[in-house]
Amino acid sequence: MPAPGHEEGAPAATLPERLLVSILAVGAVAAPYLLRGLDDNRLTSWRWVFGARNPAALFALVLAAALFAQLAARPVPVRRQEAVLFLCAYAAGACFWGEPEPIVDAARYFTQAKHLELYGLAHFLREWGREIPAWTDLPLVPLLDGLVLRASGESRVALQAFTTLLFAGSAVLTSRIGKALWDEEVGFAAGALLLAIPYLLTQVPLTLVDVPTLFFVTLAVYASILAFRRGSTSRILLASAALSLALLSKYSAWLLLSVLPIVGAVHAKEGGARRALLTGALMAAGAGALVLGAVLPHREVYGEQLRLLLGYQAPGLRRWGESFLSTFLFQVHPFLTAAAALSLWVAVRRRDWRWAVAAWPVLLLVGLEVRRIRYLLPAFPMLALLGAYGLQAVRGSGVRRLVVASAVLSSLVVAGWGYLPFLRGTSAMNLARAGAYLDAIGEARAEVLTVSRDEPEVNPAVSVPLLDLFTAARLVYREPGTRRPSGPGALESSLRFTWELGIPRYYAPDGADRPPAVVVVISAADGTPRPAPVAERLEGLALDRTFDADEGVFQHGTRVEVYRLRAAATPAAAAGGG
Repeated sequence: MPAPGHEEGAPAATLPERLLVSILAVGAVAAPYLLRGLDDNRLTSWRWVFGARNPAALFALVLAAALFAQLAARPVPVRRQEAVLFLCAYAAGACFWGEPEPIVDAARYFTQAKHLELYGLAHFLREWGREIPAWTDLPLVPLLDGLVLRASGESRVALQAFTTLLFAGSAVLTSRIGKALWDEEVGFAAGALLLAIPYLLTQVPLTLVDVPTLFFVTLAVYASILAFRRGSTSRILLASAALSLALLSKYSAWLLLSVLPIVGAVHAKEGGARRALLTGALMAAGAGALVLGAVLPHREVYGEQLRLLLGYQAPGLRRWGESFLSTFLFQVHPFLTAAAALSLWVAVRRRDWRWAVAAWPVLLLVGLEVRRIRYLLPAFPMLALLGAYGLQAVRGSGVRRLVVASAVLSSLVVAGWGYLPFLRGTSAMNLARAGAYLDAIGEARAEVLTVSRDEPEVNPAVSVPLLDLFTAARLVYREPGTRRPSGPGALESSLRFTWELGIPRYYAPDGADRPPAVVVVISAADGTPRPAPVAERLEGLALDRTFDADEGVFQHGTRVEVYRLRAAATPAAAAGGG
């Protein structure tokens, strides 16, 4: 085993080594920038993010990050490593709380969670997949989000704080897995390298299930390692509970959890095959009992979900995917990708079967050609472990620390200076700003109308829960009778779910149809003409504020107009805003 690089007296990098790493760190951003036309990511493609940005400012910041890495690459005492990882990961995630919700799937998860917030846990458990639309989602993460909403009075910041807590916990768990498989240096580097994935940082504050799934999968792997290693009853029970949580977080986690037999096989070489088989059987039985207890009352719902996954989702991934080049060159820092590839050589040289524990989830998804980065995201802790292990091929713990620090800091520059301003400039931000404006004017109730083209691909009603995420006002939605698209293309669309979820009853109009004091009109970014019923509903109201930011990139843009009674409207604001 290599000596942990954090040990006192570990050699520092020499001046030529420091210069080389800094030059490579700048090159690791320069190369993707020059090749940005090849990035086909659907959310944060470098073509869009850096297409109109000043490259001189980008490279000045990257150079500053490379220089600062020289100071940051100091040894961290073992007793402080987990605290440092947790605090750094939490701070990094919190920097992105100002993002909008650019992925419309957030409407699904918020709708599910809000049912629990409004009607309680018993209603949620009873109506999951019935009144509460489940689509292809599993209930654990919406349940947890609903509890957070209920405790916080429906605060998006509370949701973000909770998800960021899971992200920071994932960095610590990744470190512990690395320590359990190898040593403190690999573990600490792996936890840090989780911050060397710019795309991942943008996902932390979003109302999605991907980051929580990442946490629960990582927790299940770590708990299973402890169970196979020690085999005590308490460890097996904890591993069973962790495994069941991961199984109930997202269906794609089931693929990743196929690593657990490999964990057992690796530890069978150390503690004996019989003991490993018994431990694995007890873990599977415990987790199976917990999952079946949750699934059986709604078995028809889960059966329909599996049919939808196999008949619609799996084939759809071929059409909706992104290239591995995009994921592993642009959205993951090239240092991490290169080190992960190098890990195979290190494992072969050392005849180290423990490498397979980290490698299996990544190789499985790549081998199955799962090209959508959101489906790869829960395997990123394993990618970070591969990268940390692959760095053992680099001589000198000081050099290895500098490589990690350079990758992390330059990734923070790419995500914070590039991705975050880009996302805040998208039309999704119009909903966030409109929600904040409703709170600023102190309206307790607002009516929402949607305007769309004929047969739009996305149901305009999906914008209502996305607006609701950003305001404390009670929203009332009037269904405009939008015509759903027809034909084979509609059934294959990745946005098909927006038409099949329905409108939750908590957005239904009151019994008394009193004239609204505030009306919010949500339309396409190109300013689609309003039909007569919408114009009639706006009689007596004046345009108060318009939110019409548009990045000009995404196919589906959103424009928001706020109308108020003429006496309350502010004509100066009506000319524009947002």
